[in-house]
Formats: sequence, C-alpha cells, structure tokens
Amino acid sequence: MLELLDVSKTFYPGTVNEKKALNQINLKMESGDFATIIGSNGAGKSTMFNAICGTFYVDEGSVLLDGEDITYVKEHHRSKYIGHLFQDPMKGTAPHMSIEENLALAYLRASSVGGKFFGRISKREKEMFREKLSLLDMGLEDRMKNPVGLLSGGQRQALTLLMATVVTPKILLLDEHTAALDPGTAKKVLELTKRIVKENKITCLMITHNMQSALELGNRTLMMDSGNIILDVRGEERDKMTVDDMLDKFREGIGKQFDNDRILLSKVE
Repeated sequence: MLELLDVSKTFYPGTVNEKKALNQINLKMESGDFATIIGSNGAGKSTMFNAICGTFYVDEGSVLLDGEDITYVKEHHRSKYIGHLFQDPMKGTAPHMSIEENLALAYLRASSVGGKFFGRISKREKEMFREKLSLLDMGLEDRMKNPVGLLSGGQRQALTLLMATVVTPKILLLDEHTAALDPGTAKKVLELTKRIVKENKITCLMITHNMQSALELGNRTLMMDSGNIILDVRGEERDKMTVDDMLDKFREGIGKQFDNDRILLSKVE
C-alpha cells in the first residue's frame, strides 16, 4: 500500500542550522497494516508523515502509494486519499463552521463526486453524516448545526477522526492524536480509532509516546532515531517483546540510552 524508497530530507542545507531530518528511509506497508511509531523528539517521525502527505518534496528517493508514484504530487491532491490527524485538536477543522459543514467539506474533498458544489449536499448524505456521528456516542448527531469551536478537545478530535475517514482513505496517519487529551478522553478516542481502522480495514501509521501502546496496538512497531528507522518488529517477535526489551534494542542499535523522559514515564502510566 505504501512504499518509501531511500527517502531523504535536509532542512536549511548549507547553513549552521542544517538538519538531516530523514536519512535514506525505506519502509513498506502492506494493505491493512497498522504500525505504531515511537522515538525521541527530532527522530524524524512527523517529518516522515509530512513527506508522505506532501507538505514538502523530498530531496531524494520516492514515495509510492497503492503502486502509484506520488513523490511530486501536490499536498492538496494527496489529501483526497491520505487521512492525517495531528496532536492539536484545533487542527484539521474550521472552528466557525458547523459540524455538518466541516463533514461536508471533508466528504466533498475526498469523495468521487467531482464538481459537486458545497451547498448541494443531499438529504441522504446529511443522514449519513448523522449516522456516523451517532457511532461516536458523544451526542454530536444532535448538534450538527453547532460551530465546531464550541466542542471540547476530545469531541473535536473525534470529529477530526471521522472527517479523515468519512471517505475511507488509502492510508491514515495519526500524529500523537490523543496526546493533548485528558486520560479518559484519550482512551475513548483511541478506542474509536481502533474500531474505525478495523471496521474499514484502513492501512494506518500512528505516532505514540506510550511504549506499552506501541507494542499492543496494531500488528507492527517501528522505532526511529536521527532520521532513521532503527527497529521494525512484528509477528511473534513483537508479541513476546516487553518495553524493556524494546529499550534494549534501541541501546544495541544506537549505542546509547533512550533519552525521552515523556516516553520513559509512559512505562509507569
């Protein structure tokens, strides 16, 4: 479904601020894979997502999605088949527009109803929005005319998740999408995520700071450091792996201790 072939990206080349963010990354995701990604700040996790989304063009290498080379496809075109959620619940929605209008924009952007005007969402499509909102179990189906800016962070993130999947994307990128939420709300949004991904058989990459979640969610775990994928485990090896085992693998691959306090503290959450 997704292939990154020798993908590299350097920011501010030739200056004192030069930063090699991605260093000949190679990654192959099969259809239906759900991979969690963990790593220190600056490891290249979000940069890899931005390379997939087309936020910038890579310096070297290729990005292939569903067999098609999208390396130089513009970001707004990729958004039709790539879903992307951010850590900040304020991103991804228009706060002054209603819940219904936000869903309509997401639906028209990603669906095949080319040339359809914003005001021409049919009654059937509005009922479909209502039905999908009811599955969130947050009462949003009765607030479709309310501005999104009135929603709580958890409600807004759940809505953003629905917007990203209202038309099933080829791949879904989750960039610590529960990190800014309180523990109870984060758990609910994560359960929604697992259900939507499973029911729609979506290929998914999820960045997380929780090491236990990184081993329990999905079918594959990646660890990144300094623009490289240094660990890629799945199957029986992953099933038997503990958090301490993963930290040992990091130390073996890099020759140093893992130094992200936020992630290390997740061991005792």
